[in-house]
Amino acid sequence: MLNVLTIVSYNFLPPKMGGQKCVALEYKFLAKHINLTCVTTKNNDTKGFTDFEVLNILGNGKLKYINLFYFFTLKKIVKQKKITHLIIEHPYLGWLGLLLKWFCGVKFIVRSQNIEALRFKSINKWWWKILWHYEKYVHQNADSNWFITDIDQQYAIKNYKLHLHKSPIITYGFELMGYPSQVEKNISKKIVTEKYNLNGDEVIMFFNGTLTYKPNQDALDVILKNINPVLQTRFPSKYKIIICGKSLPLHYNNLLAYKNSNIIYAGFVDDVSVYFKATDIFINPVIEGGGIKTKIVEALGFNVSLVTTKSGAIGIPTDITNKKMITVEDGKWEDFINAIIDIDTNYNISSAFFDYFYWGNIAAKAVKTLD
Repeated sequence: MLNVLTIVSYNFLPPKMGGQKCVALEYKFLAKHINLTCVTTKNNDTKGFTDFEVLNILGNGKLKYINLFYFFTLKKIVKQKKITHLIIEHPYLGWLGLLLKWFCGVKFIVRSQNIEALRFKSINKWWWKILWHYEKYVHQNADSNWFITDIDQQYAIKNYKLHLHKSPIITYGFELMGYPSQVEKNISKKIVTEKYNLNGDEVIMFFNGTLTYKPNQDALDVILKNINPVLQTRFPSKYKIIICGKSLPLHYNNLLAYKNSNIIYAGFVDDVSVYFKATDIFINPVIEGGGIKTKIVEALGFNVSLVTTKSGAIGIPTDITNKKMITVEDGKWEDFINAIIDIDTNYNISSAFFDYFYWGNIAAKAVKTLD
């Protein structure tokens, strides 16, 4: 088996949010094929964790991104464990990956959840262009670059001058091989209905995401100010919109002002799968941030019908969704509302979806790129 070292420069254990799951689940399935050791920050909680070896070496602060002493620590690990391949998450520690490649002879892979420079450009960070040049340099000098979407892949090939055969799509995945049964969905709906004292005849709509992240905040504003007021007068049935996500900014005041307007703020929940399985319609009016929206993959995997913006659907091949996903042009909120009202929830997600998005298949594909 191959001996692979990965570097994750942020907290991802236990995995709760989409980006954290993107790391933990791919490594979990990769570890079935390779010997995988992950070096990460000290604030990762590894108690009881056995999916792969985790070494809490990196500091939690921003200085970790410029700490040259990590090179010597990792060089020793590479030698002791006879590491042949190194994977880093995002380009930020690319300088460290390149040093290990040059001085230790390991193959160097950059795994990108999106084009980071463009993500920061979309949220108006002035320094995005500096990151763009650094990101380009890291990608160009890596042995392989894993991208989550074809849009990111094609952008990097064109603008970073990468080779197609060294830039495979290794997408975000879903942990199950098929969607839940109707019995499971009914149980989850009963749990949610009782928890929030619902009547049981409401259509449950759902949105989730980390609410300190500006694209998710903007989407929440659209739900509260553009979508829900119209649904209150036009939606043909009783409904509730449940919002899940931690760190709601204080100016929302826990959404108390919307409590009598069909809005339920559930906050952070330990098991978001219960909410997905209880949901009739997932709504995703996100128009910024770049990359694949992990919430969309999860919604489809749980066989939930959804309405999303075009930007929100990036990385999801429409030909495998079997009419479970309705896509609307960004900012066309009247069309978005009409799609919610008209959506047919009787379709089931296709088996082709799981062929493409099941983590086991994704990991097997990723291993084949390690030569």
